[in-house]
Amino acid sequence: MKNIVLTGFMGTGKTEVGRILAQRLSYTLVDADTEIEKEQKTTITEIFKQYGEPKFREIESDVIKRLSEMEKAVISTGGGAVLKQENMDNLRKKGVIICLGASPETILKRTSNNNDRPLLQVDNPLQKIKELFEFRRPYYEKADIMIDTEDKSPMEVADEIIEKAKGI
Repeated sequence: MKNIVLTGFMGTGKTEVGRILAQRLSYTLVDADTEIEKEQKTTITEIFKQYGEPKFREIESDVIKRLSEMEKAVISTGGGAVLKQENMDNLRKKGVIICLGASPETILKRTSNNNDRPLLQVDNPLQKIKELFEFRRPYYEKADIMIDTEDKSPMEVADEIIEKAKGI
């Protein structure tokens, strides 16, 4: 089976589902955001503050290019990684791209206790989620497989991914 690449908006379960998938498939789990923080020796929030989103996206693309060369990996990407076609092309070379989805309300509920979401540090986070989600929707829809995570446990989502990714 190819690499499993998890994309989707923040709070859709990429990290938790990724852990389960890696364990079940005996694959290596790599989180692009974690790799960026290790490489840059700072947090993503700090990168956004110091350099802005365009610089972050440049760093992200470099890391994704490197990660996409791995084999037998579950690669979890940041929610905006899909915005660059270069990222999607690199990830698709050895992987099947799975987009996890959830409603804006569910995303807000899942992310509300986390202050490490620089794009949600605004007065009306639900409105921001809706705006970002609508902007990113056409990019998310470029995934090979779309999976709704509403009312599903991470284990159920992982099972669905394994079943659907078998033939790809």
